[in-house]
Amino acid sequence: MRFAYSAEFRVETLGCDDEHMHGRNIMLKAKFVLEETIRTLYCDRSLKCMKVADLGCSAGPNTLLATSNIIDIVDTICTHLNREPPTFEFYLNDLFGNDFNTIFKSLPDFYKRLEERKGYRLGSCFINATPGSFYGRLFPSNSIHFFHSANSLHWLSQDPLLGLTAEKKSLNKGNCYIVSTSPPTVYEAYLKQFQKDFKLFLKSRSEELVSGGAMVLVFFGKSNTPRTTGWEIISLILNDMFLEGLIEEAKLDSFNIPVFEPTIEEIRHVIKEEGSFFLQRLELCTLPWNECTNEDGDNDTILDGNTRAKVITKHVRAVMEPLLSENFGAEVISEIFLRYQKKIMQLVEVEKLDTFVISMTKIA
Repeated sequence: MRFAYSAEFRVETLGCDDEHMHGRNIMLKAKFVLEETIRTLYCDRSLKCMKVADLGCSAGPNTLLATSNIIDIVDTICTHLNREPPTFEFYLNDLFGNDFNTIFKSLPDFYKRLEERKGYRLGSCFINATPGSFYGRLFPSNSIHFFHSANSLHWLSQDPLLGLTAEKKSLNKGNCYIVSTSPPTVYEAYLKQFQKDFKLFLKSRSEELVSGGAMVLVFFGKSNTPRTTGWEIISLILNDMFLEGLIEEAKLDSFNIPVFEPTIEEIRHVIKEEGSFFLQRLELCTLPWNECTNEDGDNDTILDGNTRAKVITKHVRAVMEPLLSENFGAEVISEIFLRYQKKIMQLVEVEKLDTFVISMTKIA
């Protein structure tokens, strides 16, 4: 068995492994859809080299989890079909600032574990980095068999309110996200940016996929039931701190959290309008926040409200701290997340987390 890795610096993505707070039910649903999609893809063709891209990989402890899962799935399929395993070529993608060196340093141990588990059954495996935004082209035309992305596509490519006039922006003054008092104009601006970004994402992937290629996407969305989001909580906290004189008004007015959690109808609309993909599955998984906090994956472990709030706050801080520090300064970060933890404690038993699991195949 041969292994190699390289840093392939090409042309960006918004993702973070630290957002992996998913409960067991969502993990199982996503894995089932991943298995189903790859099985269909692989059984329809005999691949000597399978090229896979993981978009929004980040550099945390779960970075190579999707890679490992895909290898396991293909190995099982090959055993069942009595086929030789293919050569794997993986491309790990995230923004240029991602710590790809940390990923590369972890590869020798990753390869060693693979060899111990798979031995002679596993073909060659090559892992590359492809920095750049997935809201645009990353790979040559007709070159990738399968795309995977988890917990990334709810991030937008830019501030969604940039195009609004000063008058319209002022309608959401004091807030940096969509809150209950936001006018329809603000929601429409966020939706428009999501539609533009997601359509470009689909168009780019369709050009890069081979005929019949597929992808599985997992990202935050929302059901039709109103709920409080973590992003809204941060917005309310920042407004409180502004009123207390801890944050400058100009900094608050110039900041908007570039995240949008779409509905199932909004996702379907973009996929249909873009027109390059056949939608195999689009499922909404909903879990209470208090089932999404066990870091060891054991949802049978009972955690008290304070511990749950600490876990959620730690994950959200890992995601949001760079963005907040850049805009408001590092000196206010601890205070923001101290307040965040207190607010989360009041909501963790009643609020829910909605996640979409989507499977698509490129239309030939």
